[in-house]
Amino acid sequence: MTDLATRLEPTRGTALRRAAPALLGYAAVRALGLLVLALWSAGRGKSAYTLLTARWDALWYTRVAELGYGYQVRLPNGDVHSNLAFFPLLPWLERGLAAVTPLSYADAGFVVSLLASLAAAWGIFAVADHVYGRRAGVCAVLLWAVLPVGIVQSMAYSESLFTALAAWSLYAVLTGRWLTAGTLAALAGLTRPVGLAVVAAVWTAGIASLVREGASPVRRVLAMALAPLGAAGYVLWVGHRTGKGPLGYLDVQAGWRNGFDGGAAFARFVADKFTSVPGALAGIGLIVGVGLVVWLYVVCVRQRQPLPLLVYAGVVTALALCASSYFGSKPRLLLPAFPLLLPLALALARLRTSRSALVLGGVAVASAVYGAFWLNGSGPP
Repeated sequence: MTDLATRLEPTRGTALRRAAPALLGYAAVRALGLLVLALWSAGRGKSAYTLLTARWDALWYTRVAELGYGYQVRLPNGDVHSNLAFFPLLPWLERGLAAVTPLSYADAGFVVSLLASLAAAWGIFAVADHVYGRRAGVCAVLLWAVLPVGIVQSMAYSESLFTALAAWSLYAVLTGRWLTAGTLAALAGLTRPVGLAVVAAVWTAGIASLVREGASPVRRVLAMALAPLGAAGYVLWVGHRTGKGPLGYLDVQAGWRNGFDGGAAFARFVADKFTSVPGALAGIGLIVGVGLVVWLYVVCVRQRQPLPLLVYAGVVTALALCASSYFGSKPRLLLPAFPLLLPLALALARLRTSRSALVLGGVAVASAVYGAFWLNGSGPP
Protein backbone atom coordinates (compact mmCIF):
# COMPACT_ATOMS: atom_id res chain seq x y z
CA MET A 1 0.00 0.00 0.00
CA THR A 2 2.86 2.37 0.87
CA ASP A 3 4.56 1.60 -2.46
CA LEU A 4 1.35 2.39 -4.33
CA ALA A 5 0.95 5.71 -2.51
CA THR A 6 4.60 6.53 -3.23
CA ARG A 7 4.10 5.85 -6.94
CA LEU A 8 0.91 7.91 -7.11
CA GLU A 9 2.18 10.95 -5.19
CA PRO A 10 4.45 12.35 -7.94
CA THR A 11 1.63 11.92 -10.42
CA ARG A 12 -0.74 13.95 -8.26
CA GLY A 13 1.91 16.59 -7.66
CA THR A 14 2.67 16.83 -11.36
CA ALA A 15 -1.02 17.15 -12.21
CA LEU A 16 -1.46 19.94 -9.67
CA ARG A 17 1.59 21.82 -10.96
CA ARG A 18 0.31 21.46 -14.50
CA ALA A 19 -3.08 22.88 -13.50
CA ALA A 20 -1.62 25.62 -11.26
CA PRO A 21 -1.84 28.50 -13.81
CA ALA A 22 -5.49 27.70 -14.47
CA LEU A 23 -6.33 27.43 -10.76
CA LEU A 24 -4.46 30.63 -9.84
CA GLY A 25 -6.13 32.50 -12.68
CA TYR A 26 -9.51 31.14 -11.66
CA ALA A 27 -8.97 32.17 -8.03
CA ALA A 28 -7.97 35.67 -9.15
CA VAL A 29 -11.12 36.08 -11.26
CA ARG A 30 -13.34 34.88 -8.43
CA ALA A 31 -11.58 37.15 -5.94
CA LEU A 32 -12.18 40.10 -8.28
CA GLY A 33 -15.85 39.20 -8.53
CA LEU A 34 -16.22 38.97 -4.76
CA LEU A 35 -14.39 42.27 -4.22
CA VAL A 36 -16.61 44.15 -6.68
CA LEU A 37 -19.70 42.51 -5.16
CA ALA A 38 -18.62 43.59 -1.65
CA LEU A 39 -18.02 47.18 -2.74
CA TRP A 40 -21.24 47.39 -4.77
CA SER A 41 -23.34 45.85 -1.98
CA ALA A 42 -21.83 48.14 0.66
CA GLY A 43 -22.72 51.13 -1.49
CA ARG A 44 -26.34 49.96 -1.52
CA GLY A 45 -26.45 49.14 2.18
CA LYS A 46 -26.62 45.37 1.58
CA SER A 47 -24.54 42.46 2.81
CA ALA A 48 -22.63 40.71 0.03
CA TYR A 49 -22.24 37.65 2.24
CA THR A 50 -26.01 37.42 2.74
CA LEU A 51 -26.53 37.61 -1.01
CA LEU A 52 -24.10 34.73 -1.45
CA THR A 53 -25.29 32.48 1.36
CA ALA A 54 -28.80 33.25 2.59
CA ARG A 55 -31.07 34.16 -0.32
CA TRP A 56 -32.97 32.31 -3.02
CA ASP A 57 -32.00 28.63 -3.39
CA ALA A 58 -29.17 28.93 -0.85
CA LEU A 59 -31.76 29.48 1.86
CA TRP A 60 -33.68 26.38 0.78
CA TYR A 61 -30.52 24.27 0.90
CA THR A 62 -29.67 25.43 4.43
CA ARG A 63 -33.22 24.66 5.56
CA VAL A 64 -32.85 21.12 4.25
CA ALA A 65 -29.52 20.83 6.10
CA GLU A 66 -31.04 22.13 9.33
CA LEU A 67 -34.58 20.74 9.31
CA GLY A 68 -34.51 17.89 6.81
CA TYR A 69 -37.15 17.38 4.18
CA GLY A 70 -40.82 18.20 4.56
CA TYR A 71 -40.80 22.01 4.63
CA GLN A 72 -43.05 23.72 2.08
CA VAL A 73 -44.63 27.08 1.35
CA ARG A 74 -48.06 27.55 -0.18
CA LEU A 75 -48.30 30.69 -2.28
CA PRO A 76 -51.44 32.85 -2.66
CA ASN A 77 -51.95 31.51 -6.20
CA GLY A 78 -52.07 27.93 -4.91
CA ASP A 79 -48.56 26.87 -5.95
CA VAL A 80 -46.72 24.73 -3.41
CA HIS A 81 -42.98 25.19 -3.06
CA SER A 82 -41.59 22.08 -1.39
CA ASN A 83 -37.98 21.59 -0.38
CA LEU A 84 -38.21 18.10 -1.87
CA ALA A 85 -37.34 19.82 -5.15
CA PHE A 86 -33.75 20.24 -3.94
CA PHE A 87 -31.43 17.27 -4.29
CA PRO A 88 -29.62 16.23 -1.10
CA LEU A 89 -25.85 16.13 -1.62
CA LEU A 90 -25.15 19.82 -0.94
CA PRO A 91 -27.33 19.89 2.24
CA TRP A 92 -25.66 16.68 3.42
CA LEU A 93 -22.25 18.29 3.02
CA GLU A 94 -23.45 21.46 4.76
CA ARG A 95 -24.77 19.42 7.67
CA GLY A 96 -21.62 17.32 7.90
CA LEU A 97 -19.27 20.31 7.82
CA ALA A 98 -21.36 22.24 10.36
CA ALA A 99 -21.29 19.20 12.65
CA VAL A 100 -17.50 19.07 12.86
CA THR A 101 -16.72 22.82 12.76
CA PRO A 102 -18.09 26.01 14.37
CA LEU A 103 -19.57 27.01 11.01
CA SER A 104 -23.28 27.62 10.55
CA TYR A 105 -25.11 25.78 7.80
CA ALA A 106 -24.93 28.89 5.58
CA ASP A 107 -21.21 29.26 6.27
CA ALA A 108 -20.69 25.59 5.48
CA GLY A 109 -22.54 25.99 2.19
CA PHE A 110 -20.27 28.89 1.24
CA VAL A 111 -17.12 26.90 2.09
CA VAL A 112 -18.36 23.84 0.19
CA SER A 113 -19.11 25.96 -2.86
CA LEU A 114 -15.72 27.69 -2.78
CA LEU A 115 -13.86 24.39 -2.55
CA ALA A 116 -16.14 22.78 -5.13
CA SER A 117 -15.58 25.68 -7.55
CA LEU A 118 -11.82 25.08 -7.37
CA ALA A 119 -12.39 21.35 -7.90
CA ALA A 120 -14.63 22.20 -10.87
CA ALA A 121 -11.98 24.49 -12.34
CA TRP A 122 -9.39 21.73 -11.99
CA GLY A 123 -11.77 19.20 -13.56
CA ILE A 124 -12.49 21.49 -16.50
CA PHE A 125 -8.76 21.99 -16.97
CA ALA A 126 -8.15 18.24 -16.82
CA VAL A 127 -10.76 17.57 -19.52
CA ALA A 128 -9.64 20.38 -21.84
CA ASP A 129 -5.94 19.59 -21.30
CA HIS A 130 -6.55 15.93 -22.10
CA VAL A 131 -8.41 16.74 -25.32
CA TYR A 132 -6.71 19.89 -26.61
CA GLY A 133 -3.61 20.62 -24.51
CA ARG A 134 -2.54 22.78 -21.59
CA ARG A 135 -3.06 26.24 -23.10
CA ALA A 136 -6.60 25.37 -24.12
CA GLY A 137 -7.17 23.97 -20.63
CA VAL A 138 -6.12 27.22 -18.96
CA CYS A 139 -8.27 29.25 -21.35
CA ALA A 140 -11.28 26.99 -20.79
CA VAL A 141 -11.08 27.46 -17.01
CA LEU A 142 -10.74 31.23 -17.31
CA LEU A 143 -13.65 31.42 -19.75
CA TRP A 144 -15.79 29.49 -17.29
CA ALA A 145 -14.72 31.89 -14.55
CA VAL A 146 -15.61 35.04 -16.52
CA LEU A 147 -19.08 33.97 -17.63
CA PRO A 148 -21.60 36.78 -16.96
CA VAL A 149 -23.25 34.77 -14.18
CA GLY A 150 -19.96 33.34 -12.93
CA ILE A 151 -20.63 34.84 -9.49
CA VAL A 152 -22.97 31.89 -8.92
CA GLN A 153 -19.84 29.73 -8.68
CA SER A 154 -19.13 31.47 -5.36
CA MET A 155 -22.67 31.21 -3.99
CA ALA A 156 -23.98 28.53 -1.64
CA TYR A 157 -25.66 26.91 -4.64
CA SER A 158 -25.13 23.46 -6.11
CA GLU A 159 -23.78 24.52 -9.54
CA SER A 160 -20.11 24.42 -8.54
CA LEU A 161 -20.47 21.08 -6.75
CA PHE A 162 -22.32 19.56 -9.68
CA THR A 163 -19.84 20.89 -12.25
CA ALA A 164 -16.93 19.48 -10.25
CA LEU A 165 -18.50 16.02 -10.11
CA ALA A 166 -19.51 16.15 -13.77
CA ALA A 167 -16.11 17.34 -15.02
CA TRP A 168 -14.16 14.70 -13.10
CA SER A 169 -16.62 11.99 -14.12
CA LEU A 170 -16.13 12.96 -17.76
CA TYR A 171 -12.37 13.01 -17.29
CA ALA A 172 -12.55 9.54 -15.76
CA VAL A 173 -14.50 8.33 -18.80
CA LEU A 174 -11.99 9.87 -21.19
CA THR A 175 -9.09 8.22 -19.37
CA GLY A 176 -10.73 4.81 -18.92
CA ARG A 177 -11.35 5.00 -15.15
CA TRP A 178 -14.79 3.49 -15.42
CA LEU A 179 -15.65 2.80 -11.78
CA THR A 180 -14.59 6.31 -10.81
CA ALA A 181 -16.73 7.71 -13.62
CA GLY A 182 -19.78 5.73 -12.51
CA THR A 183 -19.36 6.69 -8.84
CA LEU A 184 -18.97 10.40 -9.62
CA ALA A 185 -21.96 10.25 -11.97
CA ALA A 186 -24.04 8.77 -9.13
CA LEU A 187 -22.95 11.61 -6.83
CA ALA A 188 -23.76 14.17 -9.55
CA GLY A 189 -27.22 12.60 -9.71
CA LEU A 190 -27.62 13.33 -6.00
CA THR A 191 -26.76 16.98 -6.61
CA ARG A 192 -29.06 18.27 -9.35
CA PRO A 193 -31.72 16.85 -11.69
CA VAL A 194 -29.38 17.57 -14.60
CA GLY A 195 -27.23 14.75 -13.24
CA LEU A 196 -29.02 12.79 -15.97
CA ALA A 197 -26.60 14.43 -18.39
CA VAL A 198 -23.62 12.79 -16.68
CA VAL A 199 -25.44 9.45 -16.63
CA ALA A 200 -26.16 9.78 -20.35
CA ALA A 201 -22.48 10.53 -21.05
CA VAL A 202 -21.28 7.50 -19.07
CA TRP A 203 -23.83 5.22 -20.70
CA THR A 204 -23.13 6.45 -24.22
CA ALA A 205 -19.38 6.14 -23.76
CA GLY A 206 -19.74 2.72 -22.15
CA ILE A 207 -21.93 1.34 -24.91
CA ALA A 208 -19.70 2.81 -27.62
CA SER A 209 -16.58 1.30 -26.07
CA LEU A 210 -18.23 -2.09 -25.65
CA VAL A 211 -19.23 -2.10 -29.32
CA ARG A 212 -15.84 -0.84 -30.45
CA GLU A 213 -13.59 -3.00 -28.27
CA GLY A 214 -15.83 -5.91 -27.29
CA ALA A 215 -13.53 -6.98 -24.45
CA SER A 216 -13.20 -6.58 -20.65
CA PRO A 217 -16.75 -5.31 -20.23
CA VAL A 218 -17.02 -5.78 -16.44
CA ARG A 219 -15.83 -2.32 -15.35
CA ARG A 220 -17.84 -0.57 -18.03
CA VAL A 221 -21.00 -2.44 -17.10
CA LEU A 222 -20.46 -1.72 -13.42
CA ALA A 223 -19.94 1.96 -14.20
CA MET A 224 -23.15 2.06 -16.21
CA ALA A 225 -24.99 0.36 -13.34
CA LEU A 226 -23.58 2.79 -10.76
CA ALA A 227 -24.14 6.00 -12.73
CA PRO A 228 -27.95 6.36 -12.37
CA LEU A 229 -28.18 5.22 -8.74
CA GLY A 230 -27.99 8.71 -7.23
CA ALA A 231 -30.69 10.37 -9.32
CA ALA A 232 -32.91 7.30 -9.44
CA GLY A 233 -32.58 6.71 -5.71
CA TYR A 234 -33.60 10.24 -4.77
CA VAL A 235 -36.46 10.44 -7.26
CA LEU A 236 -37.87 7.11 -6.10
CA TRP A 237 -37.53 8.18 -2.47
CA VAL A 238 -39.47 11.40 -3.18
CA GLY A 239 -42.14 9.37 -4.94
CA HIS A 240 -42.43 7.08 -1.91
CA ARG A 241 -42.48 9.99 0.52
CA THR A 242 -45.18 11.86 -1.38
CA GLY A 243 -47.18 8.69 -1.98
CA LYS A 244 -47.35 9.46 -5.69
CA GLY A 245 -45.10 6.72 -7.02
CA PRO A 246 -42.10 7.01 -9.33
CA LEU A 247 -43.34 10.25 -10.90
CA GLY A 248 -43.89 12.03 -7.59
CA TYR A 249 -40.84 14.22 -8.11
CA LEU A 250 -42.44 15.66 -11.25
CA ASP A 251 -45.41 16.75 -9.15
CA VAL A 252 -43.04 18.45 -6.71
CA GLN A 253 -41.40 20.31 -9.58
CA ALA A 254 -44.80 21.23 -10.98
CA GLY A 255 -45.49 23.02 -7.69
CA TRP A 256 -42.57 25.27 -8.60
CA ARG A 257 -43.91 25.57 -12.17
CA ASN A 258 -40.91 23.66 -13.42
CA GLY A 259 -41.23 21.10 -16.18
CA PHE A 260 -40.04 20.13 -19.64
CA ASP A 261 -42.16 21.46 -22.49
CA GLY A 262 -39.64 21.43 -25.32
CA GLY A 263 -39.03 25.17 -25.00
CA ALA A 264 -42.61 26.27 -25.76
CA ALA A 265 -42.92 28.46 -22.66
CA PHE A 266 -39.52 30.01 -23.29
CA ALA A 267 -40.49 30.76 -26.89
CA ARG A 268 -43.68 32.48 -25.70
CA PHE A 269 -41.65 34.44 -23.15
CA VAL A 270 -39.31 35.70 -25.88
CA ALA A 271 -42.18 36.48 -28.24
CA ASP A 272 -43.94 38.55 -25.56
CA LYS A 273 -40.87 40.77 -25.35
CA PHE A 274 -41.65 42.19 -28.79
CA THR A 275 -44.76 44.02 -27.61
CA SER A 276 -42.68 47.11 -26.74
CA VAL A 277 -39.50 48.76 -27.96
CA PRO A 278 -37.41 48.15 -24.80
CA GLY A 279 -38.79 44.62 -24.63
CA ALA A 280 -37.91 44.03 -28.26
CA LEU A 281 -34.28 44.83 -27.54
CA ALA A 282 -34.32 42.30 -24.71
CA GLY A 283 -36.01 39.78 -27.01
CA ILE A 284 -33.34 40.26 -29.66
CA GLY A 285 -30.68 39.77 -26.98
CA LEU A 286 -32.30 36.51 -25.87
CA ILE A 287 -32.48 35.23 -29.44
CA VAL A 288 -28.83 36.12 -30.02
CA GLY A 289 -27.89 34.39 -26.76
CA VAL A 290 -29.72 31.19 -27.65
CA GLY A 291 -28.27 31.33 -31.15
CA LEU A 292 -24.77 31.63 -29.71
CA VAL A 293 -25.30 28.59 -27.48
CA VAL A 294 -26.61 26.51 -30.39
CA TRP A 295 -23.78 27.71 -32.65
CA LEU A 296 -21.18 26.75 -30.04
CA TYR A 297 -22.65 23.28 -29.81
CA VAL A 298 -22.56 22.90 -33.59
CA VAL A 299 -18.91 23.94 -33.57
CA CYS A 300 -18.23 21.37 -30.84
CA VAL A 301 -19.70 18.69 -33.11
CA ARG A 302 -17.71 19.90 -36.12
CA GLN A 303 -14.51 19.88 -34.09
CA ARG A 304 -15.23 16.26 -33.22
CA GLN A 305 -15.19 16.60 -29.46
CA PRO A 306 -15.21 13.21 -27.71
CA LEU A 307 -18.65 11.64 -27.62
CA PRO A 308 -19.10 11.88 -23.81
CA LEU A 309 -18.55 15.65 -23.92
CA LEU A 310 -21.02 16.11 -26.78
CA VAL A 311 -23.69 14.02 -25.06
CA TYR A 312 -23.19 15.75 -21.72
CA ALA A 313 -23.23 19.29 -23.15
CA GLY A 314 -26.18 18.48 -25.38
CA VAL A 315 -28.33 17.16 -22.53
CA VAL A 316 -27.44 20.05 -20.20
CA THR A 317 -28.24 22.56 -22.93
CA ALA A 318 -31.52 20.89 -23.89
CA LEU A 319 -32.70 20.69 -20.28
CA ALA A 320 -31.78 24.34 -19.66
CA LEU A 321 -33.37 25.79 -22.80
CA CYS A 322 -36.39 23.51 -23.04
CA ALA A 323 -37.52 23.62 -19.40
CA SER A 324 -40.50 25.74 -18.39
CA SER A 325 -38.71 27.04 -15.30
CA TYR A 326 -38.08 30.66 -14.38
CA PHE A 327 -36.56 32.16 -17.50
CA GLY A 328 -34.06 34.37 -15.72
CA SER A 329 -32.37 31.26 -14.34
CA LYS A 330 -31.45 29.80 -17.74
CA PRO A 331 -27.94 31.32 -17.88
CA ARG A 332 -27.30 29.80 -14.45
CA LEU A 333 -28.62 26.42 -15.59
CA LEU A 334 -26.14 26.52 -18.49
CA LEU A 335 -23.13 27.03 -16.18
CA PRO A 336 -22.29 23.29 -16.04
CA ALA A 337 -22.19 23.04 -19.86
CA PHE A 338 -18.47 23.83 -19.94
CA PRO A 339 -17.68 21.79 -23.11
CA LEU A 340 -19.45 24.57 -25.04
CA LEU A 341 -16.54 26.82 -24.10
CA LEU A 342 -13.88 24.61 -25.65
CA PRO A 343 -14.11 26.11 -29.18
CA LEU A 344 -13.58 29.58 -27.68
CA ALA A 345 -10.75 28.23 -25.53
CA LEU A 346 -9.05 26.83 -28.61
CA ALA A 347 -9.34 30.17 -30.37
CA LEU A 348 -7.86 32.02 -27.38
CA ALA A 349 -5.09 29.45 -27.03
CA ARG A 350 -3.92 30.28 -30.56
CA LEU A 351 -3.44 33.96 -29.67
CA ARG A 352 -0.36 35.40 -28.07
CA THR A 353 -0.45 35.18 -24.31
CA SER A 354 -0.56 38.97 -23.97
CA ARG A 355 -3.58 39.24 -26.27
CA SER A 356 -5.55 36.42 -24.64
CA ALA A 357 -4.75 37.88 -21.20
CA LEU A 358 -6.02 41.29 -22.34
CA VAL A 359 -9.26 39.78 -23.66
CA LEU A 360 -9.88 37.66 -20.58
CA GLY A 361 -8.94 40.51 -18.23
CA GLY A 362 -11.43 42.86 -19.85
CA VAL A 363 -14.19 40.27 -19.78
CA ALA A 364 -13.36 39.46 -16.14
CA VAL A 365 -13.91 43.09 -15.13
CA ALA A 366 -17.19 43.24 -17.05
CA SER A 367 -18.31 39.94 -15.51
CA ALA A 368 -17.47 41.15 -11.99
CA VAL A 369 -19.46 44.35 -12.47
CA TYR A 370 -22.41 42.51 -14.00
CA GLY A 371 -22.38 39.91 -11.23
CA ALA A 372 -22.51 42.60 -8.54
CA PHE A 373 -25.31 44.41 -10.37
CA TRP A 374 -27.25 41.18 -10.90
CA LEU A 375 -27.08 39.95 -7.30
CA ASN A 376 -28.05 43.36 -5.98
CA GLY A 377 -31.00 43.40 -8.36
CA SER A 378 -33.17 40.55 -9.56
CA GLY A 379 -30.52 37.90 -8.88
CA PRO A 380 -30.94 34.18 -9.46
CA PRO A 381 -33.95 32.37 -8.03
